[in-house]
Amino acid sequence: MSIRLDYWTLAPTVTASLRDASFATHTAGLPAALLHLVSLRASQINGCAYCVDLHYRDALKAGVAPRTINAVAAWRETGFFDERERAALAWTEALTRLPERGAPDELYDEVRARFSDEELAHLTFAIGIINAWNRMGVGFGVPPAG
Repeated sequence: MSIRLDYWTLAPTVTASLRDASFATHTAGLPAALLHLVSLRASQINGCAYCVDLHYRDALKAGVAPRTINAVAAWRETGFFDERERAALAWTEALTRLPERGAPDELYDEVRARFSDEELAHLTFAIGIINAWNRMGVGFGVPPAG
């Protein structure tokens, strides 16, 4: 499998800005493990092989158990996730699948009950940014790393 287009070379300023935005969300105070689970779930939904592989490895490095990482695709059916993680994963699914049902008030209220306003802003940015990366990865056929 080869990449369709080398966007890193062709659009370096925009790509660097997206990378910097990613870094900003990951240093804003939310737990790294939570952000990698959120990124993994969005990447699964979007079918981004590169990002699924990357966030699987990053979640392991952040101390998430392999069994928990493996269960992200079926998080509702397991007891492996705490209330904040479950709310973040539900918010991730809603924002990743916006055309299907939007972001319902009851889900927003649930997430807001588990996260401060600042945390919710950072979480929502993280979800938007991983969705942008997923579109680059899928659109340009970026394969998993080595």
